[in-house]
Amino acid sequence: MELLAAIPLLVLAGSVALQLLLAGYALVIADGAAEAGALALAAGDPARPAIERSLPGWARERADVTVRGGEVTVKLTPPAPLAVIGEHLAVTSSGYARPGEQ
Repeated sequence: MELLAAIPLLVLAGSVALQLLLAGYALVIADGAAEAGALALAAGDPARPAIERSLPGWARERADVTVRGGEVTVKLTPPAPLAVIGEHLAVTSSGYARPGEQ
């Protein structure tokens, strides 16, 4: 009987752990995208196409990209069962480079 009472708690704990893993994965993806954008700037190319190519399909619509001078910032909302949860767990990563000459 006690096992049946614990099942909802186990499901909740598993859901929280999965959501935290997804947030961590989103941070890794945002880091890679910001680095790709900064490297493109350093090579004299536009950052946005490089960032879009580095993101997986699901993340392209969830990414907010800002480019100011040599600073590239990628804000990414991780997948979540409820949109409000994903918005609160959004991650941001920045990359810096001296813009190259074209």
